[in-house]
Amino acid sequence: MVRHRFQLNISAETFLHYYRGAARAVIVQAEDGRTIQLPAKNFRPFVTASGVSGRFELVLDSNGKLIELRRL
Repeated sequence: MVRHRFQLNISAETFLHYYRGAARAVIVQAEDGRTIQLPAKNFRPFVTASGVSGRFELVLDSNGKLIELRRL
């Protein structure tokens, strides 16, 4: 398993573009400097009235498939 941690701060207004499908991927920079692209739909459980913000951990299997995305 591979773990990546990153910070994310997307306002509610901006996240509407993702929610409506106008933008499908969120690109973040992990704490180790790697650039990671994730489907925006994976962040829907974390959307609040102010958007999506916080520190997250992404867990991938050895093939790069998503196992878990959680807010830390």
